[in-house]
Amino acid sequence: MRRVPGISYERERLTLADGDFVDLDWLDQRSTKLVILTHGLEGDSSRQYMRGMARLFGQHQYDVLAWNCRSCSGEMNRAFRLYNHGEIGDLGEVISHALRTKRYDELVLIGFSMGGNITLKYLGVQGRNVPDVIKRGIAVSSPVDLGASALLLDQPENRFYRNRFRKKLTRKISQKAARFPDRLDMRKLAQVKQWRDFDEFFSAPVNNYRDADDFYQQASAINFMPEITVPTLLINAQNDPLLSPECSPTWLAESHPNIFLETPRNGGHVGFAIARDLHTYAERRALAFSRHLNL
Repeated sequence: MRRVPGISYERERLTLADGDFVDLDWLDQRSTKLVILTHGLEGDSSRQYMRGMARLFGQHQYDVLAWNCRSCSGEMNRAFRLYNHGEIGDLGEVISHALRTKRYDELVLIGFSMGGNITLKYLGVQGRNVPDVIKRGIAVSSPVDLGASALLLDQPENRFYRNRFRKKLTRKISQKAARFPDRLDMRKLAQVKQWRDFDEFFSAPVNNYRDADDFYQQASAINFMPEITVPTLLINAQNDPLLSPECSPTWLAESHPNIFLETPRNGGHVGFAIARDLHTYAERRALAFSRHLNL
């Protein structure tokens, strides 16, 4: 129901190292500060949570780069593979492109849901090799333990999310199967009884994982977060229907000097609405954290 006005992106197409592409949507104010936004599963730069964060940061003299994962900008990508929770190479190329083509002395990474997991995994894998210009990382409503979250997605109360994700992803998988014959067995759709089955038969092979277990192990950010070296904020609502308790690792936040965990009682999944406020709690908290306030 939310509508965020006042956003007019400038689009740029980035050709990736493997010959595929992603589309980048910019709010360029010639700033020396940049925020890079990564959307959630089957999202894109036009989602209201992306526009809301872009609007608030833009109002505070940040350039904004809201990028669209492969196949998510309105045009199917060229390669057999799609995007996934554990794919950090594309984010790395987006960051390198931004730093190569424009001059920034401060960069903040923000991700939502799947995009939050990507952001956290990127920071963990990079560890001490993260570019010096990256000053903060922020993840909102992020399923950092994919195996646990996959089980939640099968709950009856999550039927809306499950059906929506499956419908959209099945359409893309079908396009891949038509373009790349013999790479996927579409007959297995009839065997999908739970979300793990979909990951086993389709998500894993299309993204070059051995199976669902391999996907969950390699893609879950929690397995890489201990190596994060920049201040990083994870905001997960206690009433988020898609996140298990494992996705809010209090044990890690209590002992790690760079990981800050907030678990508001309410907020849902990338919601966090504030009455009579155009912006959400997550947006305002992200801005304060990025400005080095209230660590």
